[in-house]
Amino acid sequence: MSLTIKSTTTLNNGVQMPWLGLGVWKVTAEGEARRAIHAALEAGYRSIDTARIYKNEEDVGDAIRTSGVPRDEIFVTTKIWNEDQGYDRTLVAFEESRKRLGLDVIDLLLIHWPGTDKFQDTWRAFEKLYKDGFVRAIGVSNFKVHHLKKLAETSSIVPAVNQVEYHPLLTQKELLAYAKQNGIQLEAWSPLMQGNLDQPVLQELAAKYGKTVAQIILRWDIQSGVVTIPKSVTPSRIAENGNLFDFSLSDEDMAKIDGLNQDHRFGSDPDKLLF
Repeated sequence: MSLTIKSTTTLNNGVQMPWLGLGVWKVTAEGEARRAIHAALEAGYRSIDTARIYKNEEDVGDAIRTSGVPRDEIFVTTKIWNEDQGYDRTLVAFEESRKRLGLDVIDLLLIHWPGTDKFQDTWRAFEKLYKDGFVRAIGVSNFKVHHLKKLAETSSIVPAVNQVEYHPLLTQKELLAYAKQNGIQLEAWSPLMQGNLDQPVLQELAAKYGKTVAQIILRWDIQSGVVTIPKSVTPSRIAENGNLFDFSLSDEDMAKIDGLNQDHRFGSDPDKLLF
């Protein structure tokens, strides 16, 4: 069956998560998140990714309520920030996020970064929230293999998702393989390399397929089995980024993109963002 903009992957607990979503990091200008989310939902997107630290959870909730799209059709992700980690603080921070969003149930809750030494306690709170029905799925973000292994030592629920920096210059093959072996869905943040798209191989492939470089990368994500959440606030770009489902990359061209890897991060190294 061919994929569409509303196609989903099945998480390890049976929940359906769209392959494509809209990221709203740094979208804080007055009305900007609402306009972007409305444009995305009109274009067919059905997944929105936010976080407490993005300072736009209220705007996300308002955009969903005023969009005209039924709540149960929209997959909403938010995250617990580092300074909110720990069992008791996580429960409080989650309730604060839920109130800001104005939602009874969150579709996916993530530990934003592994941080120092609290993520196992944070995960215990996540398991409680999941069992109590406040979240449909729980996961992590920016976890390396060693973080996932440490979490597995004390957890009773395997993370449904690991959202990480993932793009042609940072293909994270070991992490992707570990995720697939353990039933964890990998999700790409910053898939478009924060605009650093001037890679000759990608430009050649864009010309070959009659697509933009961004569309080539996002299609590569999905064909790699990775959920992707490109950020944009421009309606035309949001729609363009979603136009991924009328072509597919050949195995040879997928390998060309894989070959661009430089283990290069535009964001922080999870082993160094320690607070």
